[in-house]
Amino acid sequence: MGLLSKKDTALLIDPLADNNPITIQVLGICSALAITAELKASIVMAISVMFVLALGNVVISLMRNIIPSKIRIIVQLVVVAALVIIVDLVLKAFAYELSKTLSVFVGLIITNCIIMGRFEAFALGNSPWRSFLDGIGNAAGYGLILIIVGFFRELLGSGTLLGFKVLGDPIEKSGLYAIGYENNGFMLLSPMALIVVGVIIWIQRSRNKALIEEN
Repeated sequence: MGLLSKKDTALLIDPLADNNPITIQVLGICSALAITAELKASIVMAISVMFVLALGNVVISLMRNIIPSKIRIIVQLVVVAALVIIVDLVLKAFAYELSKTLSVFVGLIITNCIIMGRFEAFALGNSPWRSFLDGIGNAAGYGLILIIVGFFRELLGSGTLLGFKVLGDPIEKSGLYAIGYENNGFMLLSPMALIVVGVIIWIQRSRNKALIEEN
């Protein structure tokens, strides 16, 4: 028997497509709009949320039988806040410039609907192992959308990926710029992130008739 059962595998795979927290559940939209102008920031935010959600799910699952029902939300907030502080300190220690780019949005992980939702809907009723898989799966689904949006926004808005010029040099008019290509500055604005997410949702639902029938 493999390490993961069919149900465990579904916890990892379903959030990547058919139950994606952003495109299906419409959660975590704020960060998808705010920090995806650069691919690097999108990747770091995705990793940060994965750390907080996976570890937070495990902690809440381990404590689920001793948390008084009346204060469970407070306990959940304390757990996620402690993990976010760790993320913030690590970023400031090893990636200070990037931490300034992400700015307040790292702190806002505390109020990310995906994290609090998984604590409530899953971690409080399941084992630590399944809660860990659920955290990894949902964070991966969230991160996938952030990375896709960040990829297109930086590529079309700045002509770069991870800071490297991939379409040529706009000043020296090399690469695509030599034939008249111009960066689309609108891609760097938050409304364009919403449009890109909308296109992803449209593509996803056009390929999956079940999602259309459910809505």
